[in-house]
Amino acid sequence: MSPGFRLAYGTNGLTDLRLDDALALLADLGYRGVALTLDHMHLDPLAPDLARRTEAVAARLDRLGLAVAVETGARYVLDPRRKHSPSLLDPDPEARGRRIAMLTDAVRVAADLGATALHCFSGHRPEETPEEVAWSRLADSFAPLLDAASGAGVPLAVEPEPGHLLGDLAGFHRLRRRLDSPEALRLTLDIGHCRCLEPAPVADCVTEAGPWLAHVQIEDMRRGVHEHLPFGTGEIDFPPVLAALAGTGYTGLVSVELPRHSHAGPQLAAESIQFLEAALTDTRMSSRSEVP
Repeated sequence: MSPGFRLAYGTNGLTDLRLDDALALLADLGYRGVALTLDHMHLDPLAPDLARRTEAVAARLDRLGLAVAVETGARYVLDPRRKHSPSLLDPDPEARGRRIAMLTDAVRVAADLGATALHCFSGHRPEETPEEVAWSRLADSFAPLLDAASGAGVPLAVEPEPGHLLGDLAGFHRLRRRLDSPEALRLTLDIGHCRCLEPAPVADCVTEAGPWLAHVQIEDMRRGVHEHLPFGTGEIDFPPVLAALAGTGYTGLVSVELPRHSHAGPQLAAESIQFLEAALTDTRMSSRSEVP
């Protein structure tokens, strides 16, 4: 079995490196893609000359042979004091508009880079905001983003994030149904999150998510604890998960997500691809042994 997906690494785990150096590192290690988080140190979406800087990154990716997905989970890119604020759920329409504007710019960046997907998430439900009001606000916020993504031909891949309004696979389907299942609305699946909080086994979550996948993040994790861990330090058995992912026919990026480990980014990037390639080998051997 040769999976169609490509191994990648997230730049949010390489924030101590310049972007050019991070991309060169990943290519040298054998990664075939990168999940690029737009942040002040890596293709700042709020700094001047975004189009020109995006063009330079596109050329760099092309020279290195790296595919790219664009991620928008930077902690303090819009507000230096409040993590992930403002969000698509902010009670202040003007504040929500700032997030929508940044994500709309990110759609253009993704299109100019030829990205496989644009990642985003809902944000936390604000205090004293009723749940139904929050879901309505989220759907309204997604409408212009879906228009932009459809026009640019970029899948808008929302991530269920523990603790957020849209926090699990059921939440993704709730939003999808509320928006009448638009083609541009796709799913970012974080493998560790499945172990953290989904009731089904991780491999079953992958199979269930298959029809909507546009981006995949991967790391180890433990049940009930939202902490992104290096491979082999959590509870996930990866060969069955990778086999399930290959079985969906997914052809996008599978990106290592270790945002709290930048201090050891180069070492962990090297160890991670070695781990995943070994797990893929185990997956192939298991597949062959099952053939009568």
